[in-house]
Amino acid sequence: MNVAQRIERTIAGMQDGTVFKYQELDIAPTEYGAAAKAMERLKKKGIVDTTSSGVFYKPKKTVFGTLKPAEEELIKPYLYENNKRIAYITGTALYNRMGLTTQVPQNISVASREKRVITKIGNIQVRAVKSYADVSDDNYPLLEILDAIKDLKIIPDVNRNSAVQNLLGQLTGLTDKGKLVKLALKYPPRVRALTGALLEQLGLKDIAVPLQKSINPLSAYTYGISPDILPTLMNWNIL
Repeated sequence: MNVAQRIERTIAGMQDGTVFKYQELDIAPTEYGAAAKAMERLKKKGIVDTTSSGVFYKPKKTVFGTLKPAEEELIKPYLYENNKRIAYITGTALYNRMGLTTQVPQNISVASREKRVITKIGNIQVRAVKSYADVSDDNYPLLEILDAIKDLKIIPDVNRNSAVQNLLGQLTGLTDKGKLVKLALKYPPRVRALTGALLEQLGLKDIAVPLQKSINPLSAYTYGISPDILPTLMNWNIL
């Protein structure tokens, strides 16, 4: 089976709307020239299309015509390098998905420790922000929660009391809260404080001890959260 046949078989097995790079086609570096020609032929047939140089997608065909993937799906290839996750979507796009805001952003922020992910997809500008830890498939959901805690005061149109209940629900579902604490220690003191207060509210004060030891007992952190919603605020100097 030649390169073109292998590529066509691989793409045939993909779901409609899948976004991919050459790395997902299981080809050797010496086969990239032949692969480029094969992809050009598939594009002419309408089997694939491109979002940018070296980034492809399998169009979804409907009775209304051919559909492109959603912007967040188009960004996915930029979140990986050599099939390893190096980045995640953060900012308003993330907080909208988490149910913390109804606003839909014009731009999307992508967080990575080492790589600056900057590109433009359609009308969406992707901007790079620095993550607080190396990103992996295992820890990025925890980093998403910690980012929401960090930005709670500036999330557009957020109801902070409702947001606290939302975050408590997400923390309840975590299987490795110890890993969350280790990652939280890399964040600013206000994040450590609110993370600790949330964990204590869930009856996990012992897990939160490293967070309490890491913050200055003379410092105060203003979030504007009602003590009725989060009674443990006073134990963490949160106003």
